[in-house]
Amino acid sequence: MNTQTRVQEQYELWLGDAAIDAATKEELRSIEGDAKEIEDRFYRDLEFGTGGLRGVIGAGTNRINAYTVARATQGLAQFLLETAGKDQPSVVIAYDSRNQSPEFALETAKVLAGNGIKAYVFESLRTTPELSFAVRHLNADAGVVITASHNPPEYNGYKVYGNDGGQLVPHQAEQVIEQIRGVQSFADVKRSSRADAEKAGLLQWIGQAVDDEYIRAVTAVSRNPQLIKETADDFRIVYTPLHGAGNLSVRAALAGVGFTQVHVVAEQELPDANFSTVKSPNPEEREAFTLAINEAKKIGADIIIGTDPDCDRMGAVVKDPSGEYFVLSGNQSGAIMVDYLLSSLKDRGEMPENGVVVKTIVTSEMGAVIAEHYGAKVVNTLTGFKYIGEKMTQYEQTGEATFLFGYEESYGYLAGNYARDKDAVIASMLISEAAAYYKSQGKTLYDVLQELYERHGYFLEKLESRTLKGKDGVEQIGSIMTDWRTNAPEQINGLKVTKIEDFSEGLYGLPVENVLKYTLEDDSWFTLRPSGTEPKIKVYFAVRSSSSEGAASSLDQLVETVMSRVDKK
Repeated sequence: MNTQTRVQEQYELWLGDAAIDAATKEELRSIEGDAKEIEDRFYRDLEFGTGGLRGVIGAGTNRINAYTVARATQGLAQFLLETAGKDQPSVVIAYDSRNQSPEFALETAKVLAGNGIKAYVFESLRTTPELSFAVRHLNADAGVVITASHNPPEYNGYKVYGNDGGQLVPHQAEQVIEQIRGVQSFADVKRSSRADAEKAGLLQWIGQAVDDEYIRAVTAVSRNPQLIKETADDFRIVYTPLHGAGNLSVRAALAGVGFTQVHVVAEQELPDANFSTVKSPNPEEREAFTLAINEAKKIGADIIIGTDPDCDRMGAVVKDPSGEYFVLSGNQSGAIMVDYLLSSLKDRGEMPENGVVVKTIVTSEMGAVIAEHYGAKVVNTLTGFKYIGEKMTQYEQTGEATFLFGYEESYGYLAGNYARDKDAVIASMLISEAAAYYKSQGKTLYDVLQELYERHGYFLEKLESRTLKGKDGVEQIGSIMTDWRTNAPEQINGLKVTKIEDFSEGLYGLPVENVLKYTLEDDSWFTLRPSGTEPKIKVYFAVRSSSSEGAASSLDQLVETVMSRVDKK
């Protein structure tokens, strides 16, 4: 059977399935005759990756909708019933501010209840890191959060967490995927009504009590609460939740450690599934901070912080010597927080002998150099905070290391052992605390960053990505990776390629992943990696030099040479 025939067959099966509602069928009839659109919706099942599902909202097998969510949940339920070792497993469910998030969360709960599994569901939107915390706090067997992180408004997603509060890692995800594959028809999905689930005690709503415990856990990590209280009246923070779930939690954490001058960007304070004031609700992009910077200029803010829709990523903006606001990269914010935390531990004689900082293979080496300067070990993982969380659980179980800080270049950070996923709430608290601490010494975080460069070298990084949508895009991304894998360069810009790491071969005991990393003789490097959550190929670049000018020049040349080849495919 060719692809087009199979696609048309799937399309007609949905139209004829008695389990599918009239509104969904009407949406499908509206694209009748549009072969390209039908193909994009039905040429595959929406892929359940190691983190779960993420896709455009709409009808079809390659879309996220009540049916694809229900099918995934049925697979998860069967996995838990076979592996949890309990008569009645339990799952915590949270959701963010996106379109259909409450509906998908309730659908998840009803399918779990239909399988005899208890669902703890937050009564309103909550952050992803609080979901991670709640799984641990409530001793649940799994967690689900309905979110598409910082993707555009037309997306939503379904992320699954294990009983340690971390996202599923590959060997766990494969077991869930196998169960999902066995759900051949929507008729195979067991489902309870909301009323029946509540009556049977299989649907329990949770809220403020868990919130309070979570904020206590976050604020307990603070290093200088007394200093904050002493300087709070003269330290101004502008915060934007970018229409997402972070507003209440970030403000509670900042207030909990003593900050009093927190100004929230009014136009972006309330949840808005269409993120109407920004092109993209992504704190990695300067444009997302336009309104916040305007507010900061009015009040003379010391720092601006922004969080993405599910509040697991944090971006920070600080003043440069000219008084303008400078957007820190994820690597720069991470390096500053590593230095602040570890210097505090060192100064107070609290640095553990087996302290570890965990980062990803595409994260700058600057944080590693800083960590080693203070006597901490550095461990690298594959891209994705799930691998950092996995290391944390390993250390907790074995006692072989003491986790100090984990981060990745894509604006994800965690300190403390209360959760197993990146947390923009604690990152917002820590970077604000660092800024207040250094302000008491007459410095901005920009000044601190320059001091770190002068001490450890000028590290510069850049991320380039290409969005390639649909079936053709998937094939093009595959072609790019095959080209670099089979025709590896021997030199780049006159510099010899000294190391090629193909992580699809399971290097260093890490899971297999479609990632290629090339290191040059001057220790600069670049990495090619298809995104696991978006229709993109990402290319990461990093250089180190003795001067800022040298680093900038080297980076520009490296990016130009590599991307010219990527774009030819």
